[in-house]
Amino acid sequence: MDRIDPHATHAAPEPLRGGDQGTVPGGAPAGAFDPWRYRDQAGVTDADLVGYKVEATDGGIGKIDSASHEVDGSYLVVDTGPWIFGKKVMLPAGTVNQVDHDQRIVSVDRTRDQIKAAPEYDETSHSDPNYRNQLGGYYDETYGALPPGTGR
Repeated sequence: MDRIDPHATHAAPEPLRGGDQGTVPGGAPAGAFDPWRYRDQAGVTDADLVGYKVEATDGGIGKIDSASHEVDGSYLVVDTGPWIFGKKVMLPAGTVNQVDHDQRIVSVDRTRDQIKAAPEYDETSHSDPNYRNQLGGYYDETYGALPPGTGR
């Protein structure tokens, strides 16, 4: 096994952005979680997802009320119906595992409890940089808490 010399300098390239990928197919550079970009293999491809059902890893959470395809800023707003007393939640695009267009289902890689515990959403939140940083940070933290086999 080769050992890395701790005294040598190892330059890391700038993170890949745009259409490039890191070491995980469809993932963010070097496999880092990128909350605001859909994964290439998720099957989103600028589709209109409004009205699709959303499934967490442990059950349904509601239907998509609106969806964004902004570069490095994509997200879903999900109407949870009676599940969380009619509230809406905002899910960063990076939480989308896959889309089944035939069944009109979007699968996300978080549990219902993780989604319910996310920072609260209101209609003006989606464009607030502070809210987006808070939400992106929350989902980045929960990325490490995913059950085996559900991550990227």
